[in-house]
Amino acid sequence: MIRLLCVLLISFFALHASAAGVTATIDRTRLSEGETVELTLESADPTLFGKPDLTPLNEQFEVLGTRQINQLGTLNGQNERATRWIVTLQPKQTGFVVIPPLQLGDARTQPITLHIQKASKDTKTNLAPVFIDASLDQESVYVQAQAVLTLRVYHSVSLYDDSSLSPLQMDDARVEQLGEPRTYEKEINGVRHGVIEVQYAIFPQKSGLITLPAQVFSATLVDRGKTGTYQPFGPKPGRLTRVLSPQIPLTVKPKPADYPDNVPWLPARNLTLTEAWNPDPKGAKTGDSLTRSLMLQVDGLSSAQLPPLPATQVKGLRRYPDQPQLSSQNGERGMIGSREEREALVPTASGRLELPPVEVTWWSTRDDRLMRSELPARTLEVAINPELEAANVPQAEASTDAPSTQVRLWPWQLASALFACTTFLGFSLWWRARRQPAILPTAQTGPSPRTLLDDLKRACQSNDPHATRQALDAWARQQPETLADMAARFVPLSDALDELNGALYSEAGQRWQGEDLWKAIRALPAQQTAQQVTVEASQLPPLYPR
Repeated sequence: MIRLLCVLLISFFALHASAAGVTATIDRTRLSEGETVELTLESADPTLFGKPDLTPLNEQFEVLGTRQINQLGTLNGQNERATRWIVTLQPKQTGFVVIPPLQLGDARTQPITLHIQKASKDTKTNLAPVFIDASLDQESVYVQAQAVLTLRVYHSVSLYDDSSLSPLQMDDARVEQLGEPRTYEKEINGVRHGVIEVQYAIFPQKSGLITLPAQVFSATLVDRGKTGTYQPFGPKPGRLTRVLSPQIPLTVKPKPADYPDNVPWLPARNLTLTEAWNPDPKGAKTGDSLTRSLMLQVDGLSSAQLPPLPATQVKGLRRYPDQPQLSSQNGERGMIGSREEREALVPTASGRLELPPVEVTWWSTRDDRLMRSELPARTLEVAINPELEAANVPQAEASTDAPSTQVRLWPWQLASALFACTTFLGFSLWWRARRQPAILPTAQTGPSPRTLLDDLKRACQSNDPHATRQALDAWARQQPETLADMAARFVPLSDALDELNGALYSEAGQRWQGEDLWKAIRALPAQQTAQQVTVEASQLPPLYPR
């Protein structure tokens, strides 16, 4: 028993170590020759000790520095410990270079591929201590399409932390910064430079030739003096320097002539359209709530530029849409926008329902041609819900059993005698009831119709859809006709019930107002054949008894 327990403990710790492991990430996957990249190794396993083995990196990289960061926090009452190793690497060759797996204890990281581009030959021999460079990922774009501007500030001298870059503002384009500035190092003409890189996504709003304005970078140079050292907490003896980025022209092309006029203009590098269901529509029944999610993800546009997706309009399905979810994130080639639309679909009839295909038309800026992404048509097989059909079963059985009861009737003589006896007995009871006092104590088995109506009024005035639905069902059970019959002969009540069901099946229930439902209940006309039944059903005694 003890050996089995030891084996289980050893297996548990081994599984925990392999599950936690060590993860490896980098700040970017594409860089130029002579630039540096930061490799981050992170472990949350407290049983791993020591430092990772960096020997496999020496073949293709030069390790410039390593620093370790320990973090300790509390999450859900449990202490969590994380250790990070940040390694600064400089590739030794160009092309595709792989960071090999690194080992820490029994855990190993996954390999990472880098793309090292050849640096352009610079004929300048003397470079300024601080200079700035700007470049566009493409010289011409379509209107409202994305162009990525990259600014790099190079400095071969140390700078104080008061550096600043003027914001990029344009009247004919919408500008969004892509993430936070990144810092790394690059060797130019044998001199190591620090680099500050900032990227912007530019969306021109009109066609023609536009010019990207120059930006100003200002910083204070560190004056090391003759000794080569400086005092970080003393006065700043350095001088303030300002550099301007070059102005870059950008050609903006108009929307192509062969693009359809009846669809929104979507210029993008890539577009994906997906759908998800919750629960699975297979085996759906009438009255079930099916949530359909449509996700549109576009590479090269922000979420604000994405149009609404086609709504599901099918006879036999009630649709309750939700608010769309918009999000934008930064990718390696710019901005990636996404739009998610969710709608609750409630089948109201059984049988086969055909959902039409969902199509999105867009223009591929990578292939320069018209594209269409489509979700295929879907067929829903809706089964009958026994709970909803149970109310109609007694009526159907009564109609089908009528002929059989007529066949099994007793002889007409006995039936006539029985009818005469019951008539005499009923007349006797009526005569006896006429001789009793007018007010008799009654045993009430449930709340009165007046109490149920007051409960329904309070629920409607509180704008609570769930409490209103319960009070409405309790009030309708004491009425001479069903709630569906009342809604069928009174249109305002039918509309108010649709709004109540929409609030119950969607997340917009907090904005539901019960005033229209209460007005419809109060204005409900009385049924012509049920007026006498309503008077007899009242349990209130007369005001002036005889």
